[in-house]
Parts: sequence; C-alpha cells; structure tokens
Amino acid sequence: MKLKNKLKVFLVKVFHFEYWPFWIFYIPMYFYGLYLAFRARSFMYFSATNPGMKYGGVMGESKFGILKAMPGKYLPKTVFIAGGSPYCSIIHSLTSAGLIYPLVMKPDVGERGKDVEIIRDEPSLKSYLADKAFDLIAQEYINYDLEFGMLYHRMPGSSKGEVTSVVQKGFLTVTGDGTSALRELISGSVRASGRQEYLYNKFADQLEKVLPLGHRMRLEPIGNHCRGTIFYNANHLINPLLHDVFNRISLDIEGFFYGRFDLKVPSIDDLYHGRNIKIMELNGVSSEAAHVYDPDYKIVRAYKDIARHMKIIYRIAKKNHDLGVKYAPPGQFLNELRQYLIR
Repeated sequence: MKLKNKLKVFLVKVFHFEYWPFWIFYIPMYFYGLYLAFRARSFMYFSATNPGMKYGGVMGESKFGILKAMPGKYLPKTVFIAGGSPYCSIIHSLTSAGLIYPLVMKPDVGERGKDVEIIRDEPSLKSYLADKAFDLIAQEYINYDLEFGMLYHRMPGSSKGEVTSVVQKGFLTVTGDGTSALRELISGSVRASGRQEYLYNKFADQLEKVLPLGHRMRLEPIGNHCRGTIFYNANHLINPLLHDVFNRISLDIEGFFYGRFDLKVPSIDDLYHGRNIKIMELNGVSSEAAHVYDPDYKIVRAYKDIARHMKIIYRIAKKNHDLGVKYAPPGQFLNELRQYLIR
C-alpha cells in the first residue's frame, strides 16, 4: 500500500505542472523576461511597476508597510512585531490592538506560506516565537468561508483598471473511506505529500483514527499552494462590478499599479459590493496569475496567461519610467537578493 501511494504521488507530480518546482516551470518564461528587459533597456524594468513598493514588490518588501498604505476598513487587525521584542511587549501590543486567539502569525518579509501559522493559545504563541528572531506580524484570524487571490492592474494616469486573474482556494483536506486510518489518508494524498512529517506531528494523537465514509477533515487552514491548497480557476467571477471594487481599493494605495490581493469574504454578493472584504496581504510584481495552477488547466494556456501578465508588468513599468520613475540599480538589487536567499 505504501509503495502504491508513493508511486501515485510521484507520477502525479511528474505529469502535473502545478507540482513542478518554480524554477523549472518558469524556464520558458525566463527567455521572455530577457526579451522584455531588452526592450526596456534594463534588467530592472520591473522595479518601476509599483513605485510605492521596494523593487516593485518582487522581493524583500514589508507586508506591514504595504498594508499600512491601504484603507483600514478592508484590513484585519494587524500588529507589527519587531524581531527580538520581549515577550511581555508582544503580549501588550496584541492586547492593545484587541487581538485574541486564534490569531495568525507570519514573517513581515517572506513568501509562499513559510512560517505562517494559526496560533490558538498562549503556549502555542510561546512555541512559535521561540526560534523567530526576525520581524513578524500578527493578524486577526478571519473565519470567512471564501478565500481568493485577485490579480489587478491599472495603467499609470488612469483611474480605471481591471482584475485579470481570480483564484479561489480550497484547503487541504482528506476524505474518509470508512476503513483507512488518518495516517494512511495523509500518506495517500498527493497534496499532503510534501507536508507529511509536519502533519504527522500536528495530528499525532489522531493518526490511527479511522475516518467515517465520506467524512471530510481539514488538515491545513493556511491557503497556500505549498501547503496543499487547491487553486481553482475562478475567472468566471470577473465582471464590471469586480473591477469597480478593486478600482476603489487600489486608488487609495500610493504608488501601486499591479499586484494580487489575498483576501477573505463571506459571500460572492459581499465581494461584488465591496462589503466585509478582509485583505490579508497585497503582493507586487512577484504575484502570479495563480488561476493557472488549477488542476484542469493546460500548460500551453498557462504559459500564455503568464506571458500576458509579464507584458502588463512591462507596459506599466515603461509608462512609469517615461513619467520619471527610475529603474533600481542592478548591483544593489543583486546584493539584497543574495542576502534574502540566505536568510
């Protein structure tokens, strides 16, 4: 059974590009990126896309700094925690902001869900903080049913932009068959394969439990593909109402023209009317059109969509550059990139 599960996981990961390492999947796009850099006459053209974000939001930007620039009504309660802060100071900050358990802890600078955890009590908070010497943010946990990534862009000088990619997130779950223990269900799940050790530790006291037939158990509440989340293509939700909502939100964010809003909302009706939207993060030019990772999406179509969005980044950057925004120095960027990769 174990060998069969391992073979299944291996074959799925080989033949489904959503599981490929980022650097392998993007190989064809590197050449297109070089072409765009040649047209812009700068390898750093993307840094001018979002003048309000460090390097346009490609890496090293402060999540808290970006959130501070956004309208408060769209944000969960959020607290910045400087690296090395005393525990009593952290508790005071959380209490002053009205944050209660459960809450979400994450690095202020980081990506792909690394070190993001839902903290449900004080012992868990102490354990989380024990090995974190870097800057963090604490956020109110938003218990809404729907979680989306909305990729939006607007040309400089225009008051109207558009949403061009919508991904709906389906959290990592297993479904009981009435005979298999939780341990077997986890080992047989392709999406859980990269998180087995973590999940075995998390559910150590339930691993031998047999889930009833049809019973669904959520294993991971964090909506990130690296943590087993299914990305569904939800581009059918794009319409003028959606464009208007994100035009209203983005116009208040100085120096922002391209990026993905990661948000939660109770219903589609709320989404279309700009109600009860809570934005957990806003990412810049590193944002992917994540709908392409839908399990049913074809690779050629995915590359076409990615190329289209790369060209949008180029067009915005070129326009901003023509308006006086300078491209970042390559040497400075490479030095910071090196430091970022080894942190």
